[in-house]
Amino acid sequence: MASAETDPISWRKSSRCAANGSCVEIAALAPSRAIAARDATYGDASPVLLFSTGEWRSFTDRIKRGDLEPSS
Repeated sequence: MASAETDPISWRKSSRCAANGSCVEIAALAPSRAIAARDATYGDASPVLLFSTGEWRSFTDRIKRGDLEPSS
């Protein structure tokens, strides 16, 4: 059985990535299908946040609705 420790993680950068590399990278982890997110600025040294697929879907839905926009 494959594990996250032995399988290479395929990180993808956000389509909103800034020219200075300040962006988020995500990866789907097999076989759990969990989603990992990290700060691309720090690469492998970045802390990694883990989301279940349901948590990730809820998070991205809230972003799309504007629920997480900073208050003015």
